[in-house]
Amino acid sequence: MAGKERNVKVKIDNVVKKFNTRKGEMTALNGVDLDILENEFVSVVGPSGCGKSTLLNIIAGLSEATSGKVYCDGHEVKGTGTERGVVFQQYALFPWLTVKKNVEFGLGIKGINKEEASEIAMKYIRMVDLEDFANHYPKELSGGMKQRVAIARAYAVNPSVLLMDEPFGALDAQTRTQLQEELLHTWEKEKKTCFFITHDVDEAIILAQRVVIMSARPGRIKEIVDVDIPYPRNQETKLTQEYIEIKNHIWKQVYQEYLEVRK
Repeated sequence: MAGKERNVKVKIDNVVKKFNTRKGEMTALNGVDLDILENEFVSVVGPSGCGKSTLLNIIAGLSEATSGKVYCDGHEVKGTGTERGVVFQQYALFPWLTVKKNVEFGLGIKGINKEEASEIAMKYIRMVDLEDFANHYPKELSGGMKQRVAIARAYAVNPSVLLMDEPFGALDAQTRTQLQEELLHTWEKEKKTCFFITHDVDEAIILAQRVVIMSARPGRIKEIVDVDIPYPRNQETKLTQEYIEIKNHIWKQVYQEYLEVRK
């Protein structure tokens, strides 16, 4: 980050999240602090149940923190907003709408007229290489294609922050690798702030400028690792000594937290 003065896009300020369960109160997040810079790509890793998705939902405005606050562009997050786009693992497409109509959906909510919405939708459908499938329905698409539609839909409403919760987690390895490279290409071109949750350490490193390692529940930030590997990155990047050293370090930290979960 040296030499690049960028504004803080998302500020997470001492966020605590507690849930009431049948076994009593459960603390999912315990004092999370993080500044995410404008146009930065941040990946988050950690053991299952450490609060990664809970944190993303709070940033998205889908859930409220028990205490602490989240700010986007200096404004406190209170509910959802079009400046924050979300992509989930489950695709979340409307099965009764075509690819094009799915991508247009958020544009209609923003009040964009049909002609302009159609142009914008097709721009992003082409971006994810699905132009030939614009009039197909989700049931006619593979898993990877459905996720491309979800990404196109998120980009179409022009969010300044893209929140992605294991978007490639359900895909086969080859499709996952392809979509990682496509996402990086799009991110470099569109310059969004990306907050990307994954269980895959390789995926976290290949995509991000910083990798946030979360502790076992109650979730807090254990360490933030800078990934000072130049873009563009590809599968050959994984063979470099620098990459291997970063991976070994992150994996060791994540595994220690995994052992905590098993105690």
